[in-house]
Amino acid sequence: MNLRRALFAAFIAASVVVTACGGAGSGGTKPAVTVGSTNFYEQLTLGELYSQILEANGYTVTRKFNLGNREIVEPAIESGQIDIDAEYLATLLAFVDKNGAIAKPTTDPKTTQTGLQKALDPKQLTVLDFAAATDQNGFVITKATADAKNIKAISDLQPYAGNYVLGGPPECPQRPFCQLGLKTVYGLEFKDFKPLDAGGPLTVAALEGKQIDVGLLFTSDPSIVAKNFVLLDDNKHLQLADNIAPVVRNALLQKDDGTLKRLLNSISAKLTQGELNDMNKQVAVDKKDNKDVAAAWLKKQGLIK
Repeated sequence: MNLRRALFAAFIAASVVVTACGGAGSGGTKPAVTVGSTNFYEQLTLGELYSQILEANGYTVTRKFNLGNREIVEPAIESGQIDIDAEYLATLLAFVDKNGAIAKPTTDPKTTQTGLQKALDPKQLTVLDFAAATDQNGFVITKATADAKNIKAISDLQPYAGNYVLGGPPECPQRPFCQLGLKTVYGLEFKDFKPLDAGGPLTVAALEGKQIDVGLLFTSDPSIVAKNFVLLDDNKHLQLADNIAPVVRNALLQKDDGTLKRLLNSISAKLTQGELNDMNKQVAVDKKDNKDVAAAWLKKQGLIK
């Protein structure tokens, strides 16, 4: 009996050693991670995407969401109060390098990412891969208009703009990324301009009610999916590249074996504009919980089980 107990104890000890070795071989102890966000629904969903994929792979994650605007969140990541947040390339570059001494935002995401990294180097931060998804100015039309005229890109408006009414914020006619930019970059001259709001409910209602033909909304606005609008491709690159990308403290990356970087990049690789807009619609319109929406998306993409 004693011999059997001794053999059983030896077996358990051997199992513990094998398990411990397996953990070490797959990267050992993973660093604790704090994920932060600013204070609107899209940011909370992105924060959940990052948090949940890390948790599913053995990381201990603390969430510090709804911290406030960028003026609060950026100092928080620089000081180490948070380790990761979701950012927007052009906007963050303009924020951290206000006078453009290091680099200026461009309409090309890769160039903007490169410039942003140069601006982040002194702050010991790294911007990882950017997604196709953006949150920037976009121009939308109804599906009926898109189907009738086969309009998919902003340049496709050229034959019709003279008969169309553009709607947007009151300052749009003088803004280089609004009506002024549509004229200088795309050569579009509209029949009229209707002053509304900055990508808000007035613009949505005017577009739906046929008071305008083209409206300015943000590219990740949930109403694009909810109202079945068509977001036109900015095929001549009028807008600065505000693609979404994770920003991570170098101190965290140095503690990790590369798994964290790979996991976060796997989200960016799958995050299209349509996927982001659908998640935003689920949260903002359908009133689903950010956690549930993020979990469902990660599972659908095969990123977690």
